[in-house]
Amino acid sequence: MEIRKINKKNIKKYNLKIFIICIFLVFSIAFFGSFFTTESVNSDWYLENKPNFTPPNWIFGPVWTFLYFLIAVSLYLVWISSKREDKKIIGFVYGINLVLNGLWSYFFFGLKNPVLGLVNLIFIWITIWTMIYINWRIDKKAAWLLVPYLIWVSFAGILNAAFF
Repeated sequence: MEIRKINKKNIKKYNLKIFIICIFLVFSIAFFGSFFTTESVNSDWYLENKPNFTPPNWIFGPVWTFLYFLIAVSLYLVWISSKREDKKIIGFVYGINLVLNGLWSYFFFGLKNPVLGLVNLIFIWITIWTMIYINWRIDKKAAWLLVPYLIWVSFAGILNAAFF
């Protein structure tokens, strides 16, 4: 299946409804993950096992908020710039990524299972690269917006692996 960018003359310059839907979808995952994360970052298990190079807890909220916003904007840009037949693959890849993202909080903090968390992170990392690849063919700005997410997830993988 070849993914192609549509002619910019055929798209609306701005679609607030789609933008709000993208924001809602992405931040719904953040909300789900927060159920497992919020209390756990102060748990004995986490505090006793976290690596000494872990950033302070207050950093994670703003960083993830910023990253979720970038993911939503990326989804929005690639969605409004893609052909109808490409939207299914875009929705699938972003959807898988977001589900995996939410599951990481459950695996790592909910189940207190860093091994399962790391395996999950590997799949998240693969889906981010896939999203960047798809986006690059449609809208390069949408692809670039995912680079901070890729970097942060790579760092999260190092932190996660340090729990072993």
